[in-house]
Amino acid sequence: MEKAILGKKLGMSQIFAPDGRFVPVTVVEAGPCPVIQVKTVEKDGYSAVKVGFGNIKEKNANKAELGELKAGNIAPVRYMKELKLDGAEKFAPGQTIACDVFKKGDRVDISGVTRGRGFTGTVQRWNAHIGPKAHGSGMHRAVGSMGSNTSPGRVFKHKLMPGHYGHENVTIQNLEIVRVDAARNIILVAGGIPGPRNSLVVLKQTVKRPTDSKWFLDPNREAAKVASQTTKNPQKASAKAANAATETKKK
Repeated sequence: MEKAILGKKLGMSQIFAPDGRFVPVTVVEAGPCPVIQVKTVEKDGYSAVKVGFGNIKEKNANKAELGELKAGNIAPVRYMKELKLDGAEKFAPGQTIACDVFKKGDRVDISGVTRGRGFTGTVQRWNAHIGPKAHGSGMHRAVGSMGSNTSPGRVFKHKLMPGHYGHENVTIQNLEIVRVDAARNIILVAGGIPGPRNSLVVLKQTVKRPTDSKWFLDPNREAAKVASQTTKNPQKASAKAANAATETKKK
């Protein structure tokens, strides 16, 4: 991984692609992230950069954090996190990573902590079916049968049961950056990302597809999809093209 940055999820909005398509986007305040510490393979056994994000008052930071920050003459920050980057030795304490490390069309993996929902039942947690709604049923949103009798006489492991739901780290891969506003430290990402508003997120260069693939903003998106289907199933694609031509003539 070569590029990464910390950010804050501000919420969702919408933009229109050059060909008029509607694209829902998530607005992320990304950086600036001061470099606090650099870890190298020779010294620490791995390559990483420890960065900060979000300014706070000095009285709200503990002495250990202030000691780290004063070494690089950095103002107190709310979050500190290590980003495993290749070639971390090119960074230096006090240097700043800004949102312009990414550009329009880049693909990113975004990690965040999902919204916590507390202790929930199986209907909300696992989308289980509810019971009969009649008053005499006595069973509406309960767990129901555990699925065992005399043999084996126990509840199997990994049974979908009520319990704590949410508040876990989740990564959504291969999301596309549709706009970068370096002046306001804003990145617009196509689609949704984990976490509630104002929560910390980590944007990392994706591990799946090339970063130059502009899927959401490409005006030839539908043509590329048809071409892909033609390669996989020529007969089905030709039939679909014939149906589309017929419908066009009717109009």
